Amino acid sequence: MKYVRCILELEPLQPATDIFIAALSELGFESFEETEKGLKAYIQEPQWDEVAFLGVPFFHNAAWKVHSRWEIVEPKNWNAIWERDYKPIDVRGQCVVRAPFHPQPQGVAFDIVISPKMSFGTGHHQTTRLMLDYLLDLEVAGNSVLDVGTGTGVLAILCGLKGAQHSTGIDIDPWSVENAVENAERNGQNEIEVLEGSMDRVAGRQFDVVLANINRNALTALMAAFSEALREGGRLLISGFYHEDLPYLKQKAAEHGLVYGSFRELDLWTAAYFEKCQLPS
Repeated sequence: MKYVRCILELEPLQPATDIFIAALSELGFESFEETEKGLKAYIQEPQWDEVAFLGVPFFHNAAWKVHSRWEIVEPKNWNAIWERDYKPIDVRGQCVVRAPFHPQPQGVAFDIVISPKMSFGTGHHQTTRLMLDYLLDLEVAGNSVLDVGTGTGVLAILCGLKGAQHSTGIDIDPWSVENAVENAERNGQNEIEVLEGSMDRVAGRQFDVVLANINRNALTALMAAFSEALREGGRLLISGFYHEDLPYLKQKAAEHGLVYGSFRELDLWTAAYFEKCQLPS
C-alpha cells in the first residue's frame, strides 16, 4: 500500500513538533519521524486529504514558522532494509525477535523469526515492543486470540508459542496477510488463521483475548467491535497511541464495558490493558 509522506520544517522545533504530531494524529496519520529540521508524518494514500492537512490551524502561529511539502512513498522492500540495518530485538531476556539470517539465541523462552516483507511489526517500533512486553506477562494458554492489524504476525506468533489454543490475525493490507502466513509457518505456527479485512471478517465470533496495535483513530472507531468480539471476562491489549491519548481511550473503552487495568509506556508511546465486564441493565 502506498503512503503519503508530509515533510514539515519547523522553527523552533518545540513545542511545534509535539503539537503537530497531536494534530496530524487526529487526521489519521499513523507514524511520525522527528528530524533535525522538524517532522516527517505518514498516512495511507486513501486516507490522505490535502484540504484537511492544509486546514490544520497550527500552520499559522506567531510562535513558530512552518514550511511543508508532501510526496507519495512507494511500498518498501522491507527485506532489503532489514538485511542492511536490522539487529535482533530482545524483550526482557525472554523473547527475541530476529531475522532468518541471525544466529539462533541461547537461553530465551521465545525465539521468533520474522521476515517483514512490506509489513509493519518487526519489534523495533516502541508500540510492538510494548505489546510483546505485555504478552510475556499475559496468560494465554488454551485461549482464543484475535490480533487486529496483525502486520508481520509477530504478536499472534508469540501467543501461539505461549500455548494459545487458536489465534486469528486480520489486516487490511494484502501484503501483510501474505507475510503473516509465511511468518507463522516459519515459526511452526501453521494453525494461525490470517484474514484480509477488518473486524467485519470476524463478525459473530468471540475471543478470550483481543490485541490491537493500530493508531488512535482506528482504536476509537473499532472499540465497540472489540467489545463485541470479547467474551465476558475477556482481555483487550491496545497500543499505537501516545500517553496523552490514554484518558480519551479509557473513556471510549468504558462506554463499551471495557474496564481499564493498567498501562505501560516507552518513549511516550503507550500500551493499555482492559477487561470486559457486563454492562449494567
